[in-house]
Amino acid sequence: MPRLPLLPSRSPRRRPLLLAILSNTFSASTRAPPPPLPPLSPLLPRRADAATALTPVASAIADSFRDWFLLSRRGAAGAAAPPAALDAIYSAVAAEEAAALDALPLSEQLVLAVLRHRPRHLPDDDALLLLRLRFFDWSGSRGRYSHTRAVYHSVFRLLSRSRRSAVVVDWLRLFSNANATPARSRFHDTLVVGYAVAGDPQRGLSILGRMRFRGLDLDAFSSHILLNSLVEASLHEYADSFARHLAASPVATCIRIKSLCRQARSRDAVALLDTLPFDQASSAPAAGSIITDLCRRGRFDDAAQIVDRFPSADVYGSWIHGLVKAGRLDTTLQFLSEKKEAEGYIPDGPRYDKLTYRLLRSNRLGEVYDLLVEMMEEGIAPGRSTMNAALCFFCKAGLVEVAAHLYRSRMELGVNPNNDVYNNLIRALCRVGDTEEACLVLEQAMAEGYFPGRQTFTMFANVLCQEGKLDRVRVLLDRALKQEACPTDSVLAKYLVALCKSGDVEAACAVPQMAGSKSPKGLYRYESTYKSLIRALILIRRVDVLPRLLLEMQDMGHIPSRSLYQSVVCALCEVSRYAEVLELLNNQLQRTDLHPRVCYNYFIAGAGHAKKADMAREVYNQMEYSGLEPSGDSNVLLLMSYLRSKRIGDALNFFNFIRDKKTPGTKLYNVFISGLCEAQKPEQAMVFWREAREKGLVPSISCYEQLVLLLCSVKDYDNVVKVIDDFKETGRPVSAFLCNVLLLHTLRGSDLLKAWKRSEQATVKPEEIQGKGVGRFLIGELIMMFAGGIRNMNDLEDLEEDLEKHFPVDVYTYNMLLRGLSMVGRMDSACNLFERLCRKGYEPNRWTFDIMVHGFCKNSDRDEAERWMEAMHRNGFYPTWYTMRIYNNLALRSTDHKVISFV
Repeated sequence: MPRLPLLPSRSPRRRPLLLAILSNTFSASTRAPPPPLPPLSPLLPRRADAATALTPVASAIADSFRDWFLLSRRGAAGAAAPPAALDAIYSAVAAEEAAALDALPLSEQLVLAVLRHRPRHLPDDDALLLLRLRFFDWSGSRGRYSHTRAVYHSVFRLLSRSRRSAVVVDWLRLFSNANATPARSRFHDTLVVGYAVAGDPQRGLSILGRMRFRGLDLDAFSSHILLNSLVEASLHEYADSFARHLAASPVATCIRIKSLCRQARSRDAVALLDTLPFDQASSAPAAGSIITDLCRRGRFDDAAQIVDRFPSADVYGSWIHGLVKAGRLDTTLQFLSEKKEAEGYIPDGPRYDKLTYRLLRSNRLGEVYDLLVEMMEEGIAPGRSTMNAALCFFCKAGLVEVAAHLYRSRMELGVNPNNDVYNNLIRALCRVGDTEEACLVLEQAMAEGYFPGRQTFTMFANVLCQEGKLDRVRVLLDRALKQEACPTDSVLAKYLVALCKSGDVEAACAVPQMAGSKSPKGLYRYESTYKSLIRALILIRRVDVLPRLLLEMQDMGHIPSRSLYQSVVCALCEVSRYAEVLELLNNQLQRTDLHPRVCYNYFIAGAGHAKKADMAREVYNQMEYSGLEPSGDSNVLLLMSYLRSKRIGDALNFFNFIRDKKTPGTKLYNVFISGLCEAQKPEQAMVFWREAREKGLVPSISCYEQLVLLLCSVKDYDNVVKVIDDFKETGRPVSAFLCNVLLLHTLRGSDLLKAWKRSEQATVKPEEIQGKGVGRFLIGELIMMFAGGIRNMNDLEDLEEDLEKHFPVDVYTYNMLLRGLSMVGRMDSACNLFERLCRKGYEPNRWTFDIMVHGFCKNSDRDEAERWMEAMHRNGFYPTWYTMRIYNNLALRSTDHKVISFV
């Protein structure tokens, strides 16, 4: 889990237990890491899923923040109605349960509480607004209750905030046509306020003119709302004219100051501020408007002078707001530290929230941590924004288990996650590899109306592609398209590649259509798109579009690799589309991407892999007709084409043709000898091997390995010894493959050991016996040690160490050791060797498990054989046919024995 060092505190203070825990957590990165645990045997049972379990440190952190979050729930306990009761009212409105609604004791306080409440089960803003309006209409029609002006104002404000100004205007027109009842004596005030809130203050002025014609006027509250609406609409001349007819008041003065700031008349605003008493001037609406405007214009020195002249909590709050909005975080932190130490100033929750979120965006997690702990120490009840900031902090700080634990308790704690929380939590879960939990969080986020951002979407989709969870990627892409959030080209490209790797070629071919017309060429910006599509089409044998795709790939600026050329040509040749191969060759020769000789070689190689030697020869001839001299690589590729096609006679003729023109090189001999080995021609292979050695050429290690493997398979061990002696003369280190082949045939019988002993006296020199260096004596020692040592050796680890000294062992070597132990019935030693194999970092394969099952079956140990068979299946392997047969026979014998015993 990544951790960050704890930044120093801004001011000394007493830290609670939580701070000590977090300090230890953040500073843990400076300690030495614990020693790695040895890998466990695949036989051991899987650990129980501990995804939801917390470590002691994480549990302590989560409990501390849980208690802090609950402060907000306790603060809401004294409301007009508890949140659960308000949720029930909304459920009754949605279900139209008249009986439950008629039982409500309607009052202004209850109606306002319902209108201001946001139930958790209704995340959609339009659906919530509809239910609020339905409740407003239903409650207003009850005979025992009438809406007050505050309720009307609340509804108009809700409609205005949800950008439903047209709806507000329509409602007001409807109300204007209705006759005002005596119970609604201030109905015109409500109309004026409604139009002001709806953003149409000029219509409100028109109604005010009619009111004054009738001898009526607005009250102070409605007048201030209309004046503020004129300022918000930038109708400053109307605002000035209207303000002259208002009685002087601090509220009106504050609105006029706001108007002057909007007109960039800061000097006039300061002069008007000086006319107010100190306690009124230092309030947030008065001085705060000037400070906010000066900060927005970058005049921080002038704003600081206002702060010094009117020191108060409201002014400090406006100053902090202006600094944070301007991104001056260091200045804000320094100001907070100084005022806290000198005056004991503590900002309110909203100021903390804004500062915390700006610090989070800058990844300044040390300061975020200090602010959260400071709020906890001061007993400031966290709001929803603070809770979300804490969850984002834990995600970014690497404490994702704490964030996930608090998120799972969100209903109880009153946490209302926003988009930032969902994005950070999903990304953090992906970083720790917990994609199952990330999928669950994403489902819940989309159920509440949120959809991951582009960065989160890309990261999550890429992780799912890497883990092979392509069904979930498809669902995610479908929902993104429904949300009209076009997936990034990189996501579609990686999804296409993953589909091709999984073998779902039809779905891969349909991915380009998913992008539609939004990104017609974006998907093809990636070379992997073309490569994956071409290889996928080859798998389903849709070869007709391969030449076009290859040409389009080059038009997009991508250079196809040799293997891609080879795959395309091979696929075309396999279905006998030779004309299209030649046409594609001509198109490629007209381009300047490749040298012509290299292009010819690519096509010869492709035809050779398809085992179409005639086609390879045709391309070779065309190269000669064009005036190009075939290179050594061209000769090698054509020779390989003959050998792969099992046309040994043609290969021999071509080899002689080349030999007549010039002396063949080592590479040509290597290819010819290896091809003869693959064709099971040991005599011919030995002839050309001797010819190469007589000419002073040294075949490759691969050539020696294939020759030894072929000679061992036909039990020509005398020639095996000669080849090994010659290999020793080359001075090369012994390869693991050679030793493994020799050890394998040592297990199969004593013929190899006898052949070695026959030549031992004539071959080994005295100085080699004394030095025991890498050479003939070393290989002979290995053969003799392996042939007779397993049965009688008490300390098997000595054998392992000797093998590791002599050559680089691998899983194949260990499998032969296990096979040797199982052949002599030493299954206890085989189990110990298996455990050591796992501890050394080797990964057991199918043959490892098959040898163990086979050995226990031969020992008639049914219980152990069954246990190892289960381990084999659990690791994704299946036994060989022969092992399965003896395993079934053992099971049948065990069943028959039980039946006989019962009888």
